[in-house]
Amino acid sequence: MLKHGILGLLNYYNLTGYEIMEAFRDSLNFFWNAQTSQIYRELQGLEQKGWVEKTVVPQQGKPDKNVFSITPEGQAELLLWLAKDEAVMATRNPLLMKVFFMGERSREENIRYFERLIEEHEKLLESLTPVPEYIENYSAYLDEKEKALFWQMTVDYGRRNMQMCIDWARDCIKRLEETDK
Repeated sequence: MLKHGILGLLNYYNLTGYEIMEAFRDSLNFFWNAQTSQIYRELQGLEQKGWVEKTVVPQQGKPDKNVFSITPEGQAELLLWLAKDEAVMATRNPLLMKVFFMGERSREENIRYFERLIEEHEKLLESLTPVPEYIENYSAYLDEKEKALFWQMTVDYGRRNMQMCIDWARDCIKRLEETDK
């Protein structure tokens, strides 16, 4: 999946590995985490497959810069991946696996767990505040501005999902507090 995220970014414009990491941080990171080392490792694999090309740009007083661009074969792979009509949501959810077995802990521990979950999701929700500005900045590079609409849809999903988790955790606390009353 990471490879398709990288191909998708390179389909918009040519980027260095560092710029890809920045783009992940500003956009994709809200739903797909990637470490710098993973991105560089994936770029090597994409280059070996012929899906991206690297151009070395000499710089004075600094290390040379590697700029990556998507190849026609890379675009074909991206479009093939996008054409798969699987509307599959991830079925592995560590959060729900943990909650399923939390009956082994005390009510107070579990209430604290859900309170921390609320705090973390509120922070994540707050972290989405600058994203519309990121979208506007990155969309300046697009030939077709409609593509940014899909970025906005993704952010909307993230906001709604985080709010749902907050509401769910509050409901879990309420149910725990009401037991044995």
